[in-house]
Amino acid sequence: MKQKEILIISNYFPPEKGAASNRIFSMVKGFSENNYKVSVVCPLPNYPQGKIFKGYKGRFYKKEKTAFGKINRLWVLPSNSSNKFVRLLSMLTFSFSLTLFLLFTKSPKKVIIQYSPVFIGFTAVFWAKLLSKNIILNVSDLWPLAGLEMGILNKGMYYTILLKMEHFCYYKSHLILGQSEEILHHIKEIEINKPIFLYRNFPDFTPPEIIENPNIKNPIKIVYAGLLGVAQGLLKICNEVEFTKEVQLHIYGNGPETEKIKLLKKENIFYHGELDREILHQELQKYDIGFVPLTNRIYGSVPSKTFELSRIGLPILYFAGGEGEMLVNKFNLGWVIPVNNLQEFQLFINSLTSEKLLNFSEKEIQKTAITNFNFRIQFEELIDLVDNC
Repeated sequence: MKQKEILIISNYFPPEKGAASNRIFSMVKGFSENNYKVSVVCPLPNYPQGKIFKGYKGRFYKKEKTAFGKINRLWVLPSNSSNKFVRLLSMLTFSFSLTLFLLFTKSPKKVIIQYSPVFIGFTAVFWAKLLSKNIILNVSDLWPLAGLEMGILNKGMYYTILLKMEHFCYYKSHLILGQSEEILHHIKEIEINKPIFLYRNFPDFTPPEIIENPNIKNPIKIVYAGLLGVAQGLLKICNEVEFTKEVQLHIYGNGPETEKIKLLKKENIFYHGELDREILHQELQKYDIGFVPLTNRIYGSVPSKTFELSRIGLPILYFAGGEGEMLVNKFNLGWVIPVNNLQEFQLFINSLTSEKLLNFSEKEIQKTAITNFNFRIQFEELIDLVDNC
């Protein structure tokens, strides 16, 4: 059977860590296992530190051959600055590199474009349309709306320009993937007459074997693993919530708030650095509760940790609102606290006991996740759509 070809454009890709990178790598792996030769276009790795990784510094371009196809890593001026103009400049540099690549490099007819960031998504869609590509848009965040809800953006000319770019991306695509029902609803409201598909950020790893221990756990260990950014609000939680000897918070990850979290001098809060994903999955099994926070409820967002933690079998403490809250309640995955309600969060910590943990079976949580958050089943549906796109 002749091997098919597809191009995937993303702002994030391994060796970078995080949900976005994992999502795209799982997609690449899925296509590779379904008779596709995959080409990836991404920036030189720099996320979330905002610095080019060792081994890639001083390069304008690096091409890597892999078992699934090629990775084309393009020049970018990296930044993790909280200043939106500095971050915009960084995105524009990758957009420039991406433009040159698409204009002067032969690439497959079918292209999957990761959206957001807006400018990169817009650049990719613009040139892909001019080059008569079949465009599949993978929408993981509703920018600029998410920026408005997080207080990063204000309504005005800049916001209006971003909105027009967003709508352009939808209108020019042939197939749109959305990671939440809210994203699909948003696209339908704009009256985009294009095929849409719910493509959640399900993980694709072998779930660990669970040996449940009904003994009293003292202390109870809550774990957060992921990006340490303003949107997640870990620093605020650490500063304003008191953890007792009976309830500890353990933190893994990296991001803009890392240095401040390292300098915290609060009892029962522990920072462990950043680990590779496979090692992290082993570490997470040592803990009792997985923590999923956001500072504000972001329309369209469903944190991927919801799916990852439940596949490991950890009960979830969900503090992020939105559609993810509904999923935690629907599938009985753990506890939900109203987003950004630190008073309710403190009350939960104060009242948390081993008896409360017994309300959730780790084996049942994992079984629910394997049944309902199945990457393979979802990807089979996606392949059918892409083959016919």
